[in-house]
Parts: sequence; C-alpha cells; structure tokens
Amino acid sequence: MVNKKVNLSADVIYLDKLEQVPTRHGYGDGLVKAGEENQNVVALCVDLTDSTRTAPFREKFPGRFIEMGIAEQNMAAVASGMAAMGKIPYISSYAMFSPGRNWEQIRTTICYNNQPVKIMGAHSGVSVGPDGATHQAIEDIALMRVLPRITVLAPCDSIESRKATYEAMKIKGPVYIRFTREKTPVFTTEGTPFTVGQAETYWDGSDAAIIACGPLVHNALLAAYELEKENISVRVINNHTIKPMDEKTIVKAALECGAVVSVEEHQVRGGMGSAVAEILAANRPVPMEFIGVQDRFGESGEPNELIEAFGMGVPRISKSVRRVLARK
Repeated sequence: MVNKKVNLSADVIYLDKLEQVPTRHGYGDGLVKAGEENQNVVALCVDLTDSTRTAPFREKFPGRFIEMGIAEQNMAAVASGMAAMGKIPYISSYAMFSPGRNWEQIRTTICYNNQPVKIMGAHSGVSVGPDGATHQAIEDIALMRVLPRITVLAPCDSIESRKATYEAMKIKGPVYIRFTREKTPVFTTEGTPFTVGQAETYWDGSDAAIIACGPLVHNALLAAYELEKENISVRVINNHTIKPMDEKTIVKAALECGAVVSVEEHQVRGGMGSAVAEILAANRPVPMEFIGVQDRFGESGEPNELIEAFGMGVPRISKSVRRVLARK
C-alpha cells in the first residue's frame, strides 16, 4: 500500500486518471513565485522563453528578464556577474546546451566562485522524442554532480518542479534542476513533502528498494504495484536530490531491504544510480541493478516508445527487481 505518511494522488496507480503536465511547466510557475517573493530574482534565457516556460516571468517582470540570444556560454558568465552584485539569476535553456554547451563557464565562473546562479536544464532525457540524439540530454546529471558546491535536483512531476524551483532561491550556492519536455503524470500533491536533500519513501516494502528520480518515479510505483501481486514487497524512494544525496535514507533502505534497483532517465554511468552505488559501497554493499540508458546515444521516436525501447518501462523495472532478488 502507499505509505500513509506521504500524500500522493489517490489515483497514483491509474495512469488514465492522472493529469499529464511537462515538468518544465513547474519551472515557469515556481520562477514567478520566487520573483514575487524576492525582487533580486532575475531570469535569463537564450531565445527559448516559450520552450523553457520562462515567458510568464518575462511578462510579469519585464525589467528583470534578459534575453541573451542563442549564447549559452555568455548567459552563464553574465549570470555569474549579476550574482556577484547581489542578484539571484535563473538561467534556462535545453539541458543539452546548458549545462551541455556552457559547462566550463558554469564550472569556472559560477561554481568556482560559489555564485547563487540557478541553472535550469529543460528537455532532458530521451523523452524529448523526435528531436533525436543531439537534443536528448542523458549525460547532464553526470556533468553537474561532479562539480563542487552545486546542488543537483531531478523533480518527479510538475508540482515538485515548482517546489524545487522556488526552494532553489533559498540555497546560497549554485543549483541545477533538470526538466522534461513531454507531458508526464502528476502524482504528487501540494501536501506531498519536499525538502532539498531529503529523499521520500512513496511506497513501503521490505524485499527490495527502487531508488528513482524524475518522472520515472511513477514507473517505479507502477512496478511496485504489479510486483505486490506476486507477493514481492518493494519500497519506492523518490530520490529527487542527487547532490547532496540523502545518505541516511539510502543506507537504511539497503539495510532493511537488502537489494536495490536504481531508476533514472539518464546514462547509468555517472548518474543518480552511480551516486547511490558510491554511498552503498562505502556504507552497506548490497546487490544492485541499474535502470537507465545503457552506454548509448538517444534516437528519434515517440517519447513513450523510447522509454520502453531504452529499457526504462515498467516491465523492465519489474524484471530488474526479480533479478536483484535472486542475488540476495
């Protein structure tokens, strides 16, 4: 059963009853909320205000919005300078271009100087769909979590994206948040807990733990529901904060469940699952399986077809749980 301590949608396991909204919409809503509360919040974009959902902020606060043109590297450097002067800049683009194209500027001008720039990467993962491999950011978590001083977040739905965007304003240093382009299930509520650095258990179980991030948390929940019919008890953890990761919750899950499956719409090498494995190797080694992109580039296709083709659908998650249980 769904953990009673966490307030999820009553229809969490019924996909056809859930609203479908891209997580990037949560960024647009959260940015406006942050701007309303703090006049130092400014937004920069690279000719993608509609795609990244920066447009509502531009309309409400035109004097605090800067259109940079198609110049992600310049955007990062300008934002760092504005942050040094007391502003709280939010910069947005497709994740393949920010942080993909401007990683060195983020590293040297933002993170090295510990400037409170909030970096928003839209269109992450393979579910970008027809745009294909060149626009599918499936390496961004690895790129960003290696940088000192930065917080890395991967919210699971549009509501959590709004919360994450707003909370980023309060963090002293740099923050990276990844968003999706495609509509995904909205299964959290306003009352669902969200605290940066604290993973949440969404489904209780004791045989194995699925540790997931981003919209694939919903696939993990569906897999747990299906496995329950086989008398396999699975714990599902929304691990939205990839850095700093909630080591206590991760280690506790390994200790109590004895087996772990990581789930992310990202390369399995260097991603969220790798960070989980690092924690477990140092504290509580257990059998582990990795769901994600298996060392290949993306390709064009319909979003849901790509999720299945790349082995991130519910059947593959369920299979990985059975496989890891066999190794306990």
